[in-house]
Amino acid sequence: MKRVCVVGAGLAGCEASWQLAQRGVRVELFEMKPLHYSPAHRSPGFAELVCSNSLKAEHLNNASGLLKAEMEKLDSLILRCGREARVPAGGALAVDREVFSALVTRAMEDHPLITIRRERVTKIPAAPAIIATGPLTDEGLCRAIEEIPGMSRLHFFDAAAPIVLKDSLDMNKVFAASRYGRGDGNDYLNCPMDEDEYNAFYDALVEAETSDPHGFEKKLVFDGCLAVEILASRGRKTLCFGPLKPVGLVDPRTGKRPYAVVQLRQENLEGTLYNMVGFQTRLKWGEQKRVFSMIPGLNHAEFVRYGVMHRNTYLNSPDVLTKNYALASDPSIRFAGQITGVEGYMESACSGLIAGLSLACRLKGREEPSLGKETVIGALEAHVRTRSLDFQPMNANFGILTPLQERIRNKKERYLRLAQRSLTLMDEYNKQLEESE
Repeated sequence: MKRVCVVGAGLAGCEASWQLAQRGVRVELFEMKPLHYSPAHRSPGFAELVCSNSLKAEHLNNASGLLKAEMEKLDSLILRCGREARVPAGGALAVDREVFSALVTRAMEDHPLITIRRERVTKIPAAPAIIATGPLTDEGLCRAIEEIPGMSRLHFFDAAAPIVLKDSLDMNKVFAASRYGRGDGNDYLNCPMDEDEYNAFYDALVEAETSDPHGFEKKLVFDGCLAVEILASRGRKTLCFGPLKPVGLVDPRTGKRPYAVVQLRQENLEGTLYNMVGFQTRLKWGEQKRVFSMIPGLNHAEFVRYGVMHRNTYLNSPDVLTKNYALASDPSIRFAGQITGVEGYMESACSGLIAGLSLACRLKGREEPSLGKETVIGALEAHVRTRSLDFQPMNANFGILTPLQERIRNKKERYLRLAQRSLTLMDEYNKQLEESE
């Protein structure tokens, strides 16, 4: 059997290497540290956590918790090391960064089928290979990736607005309509504001705390994509002539045009997720929750993704990736991690997990089993190969799962039922894996 080249020893690359090696496949794991560091990395260890030390919630009524339960059934190395390096964090799984990195590094170094190469890779490796180089992929390798057949371009900046779960909106305040009745007349959900509501929101927005960009991001220019708080700072009524303009809309409750309107645009085919139009932002996540919940209709909204504006290299994956993160032009080459368009630590690890175990099946001449959108792992994999008007990275959330056939209004009960369905399917997936090995 050919040896698989895995490029990048982050969460995704290490998880992919582990899954391959555990299935008897030899791996060459390439990592450019400590010979060369990205602008955000400092440690020579593998699986370095650059931002938060939290791997998010563990309970099953949270999509992050369900993702961990799914990964546990597939013997995830990253999850196991995370739990071993745990520090107190309430219902979340947070880790000691150094201990966590050391555990993952040791697992890679000690595995008899994994050979580590401390080298900088600037070309696409010969197949079979997995590229898991993350959101700060080296420029030389970026240029090589851009030359792959069908690759339109790499995105170098992630400027995305928050996404909310439709079921969490107050539809007594929100109304469906398009400006001037364009399209089918109901293409957007609209959150109307009167003058007092707008002024209170505006004051909170311009006073909210923003996150500091990394040093290498401070000079970035987002053409035509200003942060909503920057736009607001140019004057109290600026937003009313920009993303919150009310022209062409009538609130059916009053029969009048609102003072301002926040529009929500459908994010997925199922209509379970909606994007806040024009709300790309650098506000801290807690501040986004506080300020944006002041918008009528969003008072109890569940944010499945907060707005971001930062450097984040990722593929326009629907153009080039197929099932199990395989490259359409050569299925023996896989991508994994944030470069594919998944967002978050465990999401990156799970993409590496699927890329690794599915490639192992392929190399053995076995059928690659696949997970449907009833699981978080399967829904994330489906997201990165599903075409949309504006492909954006996605993290684990219940909105990307196939809805239950029956409507359950109690959110906790609904999420638990989704989790039960998912874990049952994971057991079936494991049986398929055993049969393919």
